[in-house]
Amino acid sequence: MSRTVFGAQIIWEALIAEGVDVCFGMPGGAILPTYDALAKYEYQIHHVLVTHEQGASHMADGYARATGRVGVCIATSGPGAINLMTGLATAQMDSVPIVAITGQVPVSLLGKDGFQEADIQGVSLPITKHNYLVTNIEELGPAIKEAFYIARTGRPGPVLVDVTKDVQQTLMEGFDYDAIEVNLPGYISNKMEADPKDIARAARLINESERPVIVAGQGVSIAHAEAELRVLAEKANIPVATSLLGIGTFPTTHPLSISWGGMHGEAYCNHALQECDVLIAVGARLDDRLTGKFDTFAPKARIVHFDIDPAEMGKNLTIDTPVVGDALLSLRSLLPQIESTSHPDWLEQIEEWKRDSKEIDILEQETDDLNAPFIVRSLWHMTNGGDATIVTDVGQHQMWEAQYFNHTKKRSLLTSGGLGTMGYALPAAIGAQMGLKSEEVWVMAGDGGFQMTMIELKTVREQNVPVKITIINNSFLGMVQQWQDVFYEKRYSGTPLMNPDFVKIAEAYGIPARMVDKKEDVEDAIREAQETDGPFLIEFRVPTEHVYPMVPAGKSNSEMIRRKRPLLPTDEE
Repeated sequence: MSRTVFGAQIIWEALIAEGVDVCFGMPGGAILPTYDALAKYEYQIHHVLVTHEQGASHMADGYARATGRVGVCIATSGPGAINLMTGLATAQMDSVPIVAITGQVPVSLLGKDGFQEADIQGVSLPITKHNYLVTNIEELGPAIKEAFYIARTGRPGPVLVDVTKDVQQTLMEGFDYDAIEVNLPGYISNKMEADPKDIARAARLINESERPVIVAGQGVSIAHAEAELRVLAEKANIPVATSLLGIGTFPTTHPLSISWGGMHGEAYCNHALQECDVLIAVGARLDDRLTGKFDTFAPKARIVHFDIDPAEMGKNLTIDTPVVGDALLSLRSLLPQIESTSHPDWLEQIEEWKRDSKEIDILEQETDDLNAPFIVRSLWHMTNGGDATIVTDVGQHQMWEAQYFNHTKKRSLLTSGGLGTMGYALPAAIGAQMGLKSEEVWVMAGDGGFQMTMIELKTVREQNVPVKITIINNSFLGMVQQWQDVFYEKRYSGTPLMNPDFVKIAEAYGIPARMVDKKEDVEDAIREAQETDGPFLIEFRVPTEHVYPMVPAGKSNSEMIRRKRPLLPTDEE
């Protein structure tokens, strides 16, 4: 039904038509007409006022990862839009669907260095899937409709729509969003089917293999192909590793799970990746954090790579059989051609590596001191074996979470993988919690990363978001300090932290909190947080220690550094 509306109204009506129920943003001069129009639509869409625009983009990201829907963030021109960029780059690296709406100076001021003008289209070009500068009211509706289509289809990603202020204030006759058609010639949609010849070649390699390994990435979850992945693994008895972002696509408690590999992945998983004869990558981009030095990764394997993005084929590794297409459709075509088989010798070899790893990488390391692995495993137990969504920041705690929290359901670990963005956890958890409603959501952050965006505690309190927050406080930028220990002769330049009292900061925002520095208090603190109706913060004070295994940057996964084997009674004698 066509109507006469202002450009600002078109923005809100388009968002509502796309099914958006919540958006995250902050007003400013160039986006003010849109915020003024919000009053007409507040009962249909909930706007969350953030404290900093970076928080808005991370909240949209967390919402999108947790729900599988498109996240939306809004900012004004110049510094407001630029503050979104860290979050958009994070989403681009991790294939997260976001639509960012930004205000821009009027057309008459474009290119004239007007107040709060910046070339947002140019700035965002390399860190978005696509972007638009809308300078004509006729272009606004189609730009937003295409933005949502591009963000959510194919390989998902962030799309930015920059709208000049005068377009927002312009009246348009005959607006009908439902009548707008998306026409993008050459664009790859999410229903792309792979070449049957490639599927057949992949099946032949898998059937002939004696030491196969599957590597499942986040693309499995994006394609909703978890069930098909499990059928493939069980039918051919293939052990399954994941990338960091692929955690949750295959239950870590499954007998065929070999956890995750790479720089800080499980040692036995890295052994399996290095010794396999066929590696089947599904929706994983095979980046350096997983592979180590590219030319030394899986040296004995022929690689089959399933991915919707043809740009990933051969980008880092030589691929024997590339299969370009939607992961769900590709696996469905593959399964009838896969033979039921077993690999007893191979699985027993992996079990032997696993036993050796567990002997060395023991959880509590024979110490009475509180440490991060103990906290993570306690949280896993206290959430009924992982029935919660964990949102981590970036650093040592991120690796320990992946190692010690057994994820059995999809989208239960949200983290910045490709960009490695400190400050991600708290705002992303706000977005995730608002998307998941009453489900249990936990922040796990380090003391360094938490301070980068802890101003969003204001948003937590203002919106009464019932997110639970854990801070692993070792008074260092822990991961950087670990590198300084190992590679820089313990020169701690720029890594010691003078931290505030996080409990007092939380309480200043009206958020209940407590500090824990003893093992015996961990479960009680987690229980108190769970029983609190609303947000809760726990500061865990822990000593500095290293994350193991560790593959030095630029080295082979075969060169990983291991924790020293614990002393046995006979050794002590």
